[in-house]
Amino acid sequence: MTVAAMWEARAADGRAAELADWARESALPTVRGAAGLERLELFSAPGERVLLITWWSGEPVPLPDPPAELLGRPVHRWSFTSEHVE
Repeated sequence: MTVAAMWEARAADGRAAELADWARESALPTVRGAAGLERLELFSAPGERVLLITWWSGEPVPLPDPPAELLGRPVHRWSFTSEHVE
């Protein structure tokens, strides 16, 4: 079974680059090399949003919250189970 864990945060006004840097330097190392991690990707999106998607064989390791001053709202998290891949 493959699980995709999505972590999405909206940065405080003007702090999207700092939030993306924090994700790259602090959040990703917390899961890199974890048992079951198959893949990870970091995205940015309009509206000062940063998205991390990690793929796992088994239970995902949770990603931490960034410092509150970087956030425009609380982090959102979702997990999905893969149903079909081509």
